[in-house]
Amino acid sequence: MKDDQRYEITICSDSVGETAEAVVKATIRQFEAHQVTTKRIGHIKHEEEVRAIMEAAAKRGGFVAYTLVQPELREMMREEAIRLGVRAVDIMGPMMQAFIDTFNDSPKRKPGLQHEMDDDYFRRVDAVEFTVRCDDGRDTSAMVKADIVLIGVSRTSKTPLSIFLAHKGFKVANLPLVPEAKPPKELFLVDAGKIIGLTMDPEKLLKIRTERLKSVGLPNGAKYAAIDRIVEELNYAQNLMHEVGCPIINVTDRAIEETAGIIMGYL
Repeated sequence: MKDDQRYEITICSDSVGETAEAVVKATIRQFEAHQVTTKRIGHIKHEEEVRAIMEAAAKRGGFVAYTLVQPELREMMREEAIRLGVRAVDIMGPMMQAFIDTFNDSPKRKPGLQHEMDDDYFRRVDAVEFTVRCDDGRDTSAMVKADIVLIGVSRTSKTPLSIFLAHKGFKVANLPLVPEAKPPKELFLVDAGKIIGLTMDPEKLLKIRTERLKSVGLPNGAKYAAIDRIVEELNYAQNLMHEVGCPIINVTDRAIEETAGIIMGYL
């Protein structure tokens, strides 16, 4: 890539386009692609829209990623890609075809099924509401109703991880561990198989906490970001985790998605 040139990936869908966008962004993260932007176009209904999108992409010199379930729209996308010399990546088509060929079934060809308000949708909504209510040890009485309980010292990704898991449908409670604060009795009533301990290398945690202090305008010398204090907290947390008998995950340099995958593997 030329450093002085901008590139654009057009994301198209006959629904909202979240699936295609997630794949594109995951791909971009594998490259030093700071000059690459994305443009998402959803709810495509007509072949004329496809033609206009492809002509615009041809002028910009980028490529197109799409999830179109209507066969006529997919065919138009392929034809326009050939006509204009624009690379177009069909994200869902090969998977659908594999399903058809393997299971001898026919797709519904209805856009947006991922977002239908079915039982799974309402389960995720309930999970998010529960998780927000139980964030940072705010409602320990509900901890026994959680599908997952995350424990760890401050800045070990408990809250973002909780929200990510909630969007997967899990009711999550998280509890910050501090040596001076006695853990709530509810923690010891929870099945140990539902509790996950989060830890981090002291040096990495020091860096994160130091940046946190800067962001809120506090001095670097605060006890919160002192290495001795961090080691003390981590040792206390690890001892408590061993006491409750839960798995311990070191989240140092792990993406939220990776840690969530490990946790779901325990369940």
